Amino acid sequence: MTTPHQFTPLLRTPVTEGDHVRGPVDAPVTLVEYADFQCQFCGVAYANLTELLRQRTDLVRLVYRHFPISNLHPYAENAAHATEAAGSRGRFWDMHDWLYEHQDQLDPVHLSLGVGQLGLSAAEIDAETEQQAHGDRVRRDFVGGIRSGVEATPTLFVNGARHNGGYELADLLAAVDAACRE
Repeated sequence: MTTPHQFTPLLRTPVTEGDHVRGPVDAPVTLVEYADFQCQFCGVAYANLTELLRQRTDLVRLVYRHFPISNLHPYAENAAHATEAAGSRGRFWDMHDWLYEHQDQLDPVHLSLGVGQLGLSAAEIDAETEQQAHGDRVRRDFVGGIRSGVEATPTLFVNGARHNGGYELADLLAAVDAACRE
C-alpha cells in the first residue's frame, strides 16, 4: 500500500516592494497573510500576529494581502478599499489596525468616523472607497490568493509554503522558529 503525497500549496504571487509589509526586509521568515477585515477569525489572528511580531522582532516580516469574502462579510471589501486609500497617504497600517480593533464598526458611518479618528479626511477616503479607486490592488491580492489556493481567511504562508497549523500564538511561534531552523 502506498501513502498518498500530501500537497502543500505554495504562494504563487511573490512578495514585492508594492506589498504592505511590517518588519525587517531582511528577516529570515516572511509570513504572508490573506485576510478579510470583517472575519472574526482574522481578528483573532491579528492579535496573535501582533504579538508574534513583538516577540520575534528581528525574525519575521508580515505581508498583508486582501481577501474580502463579500458574500459573507458585506463590509469587508469597502474596508479593504479604505485601507488602500489610507495607504496612498502613508497610513495603511494605521487603518489596518483600526479596522481590526473595531471589527464591529465597519459599516460606512463608523468607518468614516474611524478615518477621522486617524486624522485623515473622511470625505476623501469615503470618495475613493465609493469609487473603488484602489480596486486594482484589492483584486490583484484576491486573485493572487485564489492562484495560491486560498479558500478561507485567514490563510497564512510561511516562507512561501502554506501554513497548515493554527493561528494561535503558540502555533505561529512554532512555525516561525521551525522556519528559522530550515
